[in-house]
Amino acid sequence: MRKLVYYVGMSLDGYIAGPGDDISFYPLGEDTLDWMKAEYPETLPTHARPHIGLAVDTPNQQFDTLVMGRGTYEPALAIGVTSPYAHMRQYIVSSSLGRIDDPAVELVHSDPLGLVRRLKQEDGMDIWLAGGGKLAAQLLSEIDELVIKSYPVVAGTGTPAFAGEFNPTLFAPTKRTEFGNGAQVTWLTRA
Repeated sequence: MRKLVYYVGMSLDGYIAGPGDDISFYPLGEDTLDWMKAEYPETLPTHARPHIGLAVDTPNQQFDTLVMGRGTYEPALAIGVTSPYAHMRQYIVSSSLGRIDDPAVELVHSDPLGLVRRLKQEDGMDIWLAGGGKLAAQLLSEIDELVIKSYPVVAGTGTPAFAGEFNPTLFAPTKRTEFGNGAQVTWLTRA
């Protein structure tokens, strides 16, 4: 069965974005970017790949499907990109987004749990939960693994990694990688 993996970058105080969905404050070192290009290339947007030295047709390594909320999708829309991850199946969960004028992107108005449960039963690579915090909280019961890129910065406010009800859920760390600027990636599986 496929896993739902919340692969996300966050500050030391647990924010996945600052005010206005800002992620520019994360100190992204060259070694971290090289690691992402080698290990998780599919998490780099199709339209950005040529600008970071990654071929548009670089094969996916971990995921072939992604699920994201409206807040995670909107920065692409703001620059006129309707299919930011054209190399993957894309599902946008939003009850307020009217429609998406791109056949490569499926809008899901309700029942994200049902969507994920259905996707898990299909053949393929794992499913990337790309964000945001509200959607992650709604899908917490279906998250099998966390891959957290922790950046050595405190945001103070912004979008929390999980924005929902109090719901203590244990995960066990299985692996950690550290980069030159102090950033770390930690893998955790549901305990």
